[in-house]
Amino acid sequence: ALLPDNVLDQLTAQTARAGRGNGTVAARKGNRRGRPLPSRAGRISDGARIDIIGTLRAAAPWQTIRKQASGRDGLQIRPADIRIKRFEEKSDRLLIFTVDASGSSALTRLAEAKGAVELLLAQAYARRDHVALVAFRGTEAELLLPPTRSLVQTKRRLAGLPGGGGTPLAAGMMTAFDQAVQATRRGFTPTIAILTDGRANIALDGSADRKKAATDAQQIARVLRTHGIDTIVIDTGNRPEPGLRSLAQTMDAAYLPLPRADAARLSKSVATVLGD
Repeated sequence: ALLPDNVLDQLTAQTARAGRGNGTVAARKGNRRGRPLPSRAGRISDGARIDIIGTLRAAAPWQTIRKQASGRDGLQIRPADIRIKRFEEKSDRLLIFTVDASGSSALTRLAEAKGAVELLLAQAYARRDHVALVAFRGTEAELLLPPTRSLVQTKRRLAGLPGGGGTPLAAGMMTAFDQAVQATRRGFTPTIAILTDGRANIALDGSADRKKAATDAQQIARVLRTHGIDTIVIDTGNRPEPGLRSLAQTMDAAYLPLPRADAARLSKSVATVLGD
């Protein structure tokens, strides 16, 4: 399959248009490096860097009064004068591929879903993005690969992904959410890509209950939206699944119904929806 160069350069236009992101990385406040920001009052602590000039400026107007009050000469610095340097850093992006490996998907689209992920992985590697791989099948989801930049290892895990069993969509979404939260705490900007035919039939508690499975998925979708985690839902079924479209709307995610799409078209469509 052929793809245009730098597909992942286009990966976040949807979120940028929605005002939720600014491209491949997100700005955040740091205290060590990055673009300098105005210093602020603060306390000396581990990792903090003192803005000497800012501190002197804050202390200067009070020197005469302090010398008279203390009866001592020389520069007098008080804790309230301390100014701490701040920087704006760019956080690395983490792409969390959440792949449906259930029986319904395996019989039809699992091979194409794998192909699409593999094509996107190659460009993620070129951009030095981190990727993580989550698969759900049977009654649970599994983190096949924690965040990594290793293309070889990711492709190996993806190729060895077996298919079959029920569709625990809610479990897959929950595992991806957990990874996104952990990634955010470590300073990454997570994006979740869910590839599924949407026929959830396994609830979070492992019971084979379609109605409860759909309810659980909707609940997790609301959690994802509340946390503002960028998500795309790729419907890999032979026909668009209305329930999956509804799920995408709940979490304010991009929805891509791709009947009869091959891996290349799947990847191009992802890039178009989330493009710059």
